[in-house]
Amino acid sequence: MPKRVAIIGAGASGLTSIKCCLDEDLEPVCFERSNDIGGLWNFQEQVIDGRPSIYKSLIINTSKEMMCFSDFPIPEDYPNFMHNSKIMDYFRLYAEHFNLMKYIRFKTNVCTITERTDFSSTGQWDVVTRDIEGNLETSTFDAIMVCTGHHSSPHLPLDSFPGIEIFKGQYMHSKDYKQPMVFEGKRVVIIGIGNSGGDLAVEISRHAKQVFLSTKRGAWIVSRLAGKGFPGDMIYNRRINNLFALSTISWLIERDLNKRFDHVNFGLKPRHRRESSSN
Repeated sequence: MPKRVAIIGAGASGLTSIKCCLDEDLEPVCFERSNDIGGLWNFQEQVIDGRPSIYKSLIINTSKEMMCFSDFPIPEDYPNFMHNSKIMDYFRLYAEHFNLMKYIRFKTNVCTITERTDFSSTGQWDVVTRDIEGNLETSTFDAIMVCTGHHSSPHLPLDSFPGIEIFKGQYMHSKDYKQPMVFEGKRVVIIGIGNSGGDLAVEISRHAKQVFLSTKRGAWIVSRLAGKGFPGDMIYNRRINNLFALSTISWLIERDLNKRFDHVNFGLKPRHRRESSSN
């Protein structure tokens, strides 16, 4: 009999894990607590505790040429950098092409995973799940693949902001952000200059009275596109880069970035070097 594999989560990692198990003649069972595939990329109007959340305008910062699954190219008519709805369309095409949906049990929570009493000899696990009606079920598996991602719990260190308890304005984590209209005519401070911070600063600035973008250590400001309009991750992540020292690659990338946006002039040059990366 084929070995049984429990896969937790039906997002990008969960779907590909099902496919890989089938390729190896294993028997996958995927547990997904929502009613659909997609994980992080499944946009919802409401924020749900314990689940990742994205904003409506979100566009991925990895090109389709670099992010596509190796066994299923993204359709040619899709844009280089896809809106979250297009990513979901791609996931559905992938799941349909490889007939993955029948291996997924939706609206099912994984409650516990424990080693069986004979684990030392069998290597098997007991998995307790609960369906939407509250029914518990225990199943035995030979392996577990946890594909739940890491964007479910927001980091909101309020202790780092003395006086926040008497602040009369609104504060929120980017996980709770959906659309910019709620900031119409307001003065807004966005703390953090990562991908989400940059996106939100631009989008909210079109509605707010004024937007401040706060960064502790500076950052390298990277466009999705590099020279001649090619996706940046295609240009900066090439095999030829392995022929040069890391310091040389960093210098070349930083030189290109400063041609477009001089980081010293704007007080944004960070202490860390810019290495080859898609972000």
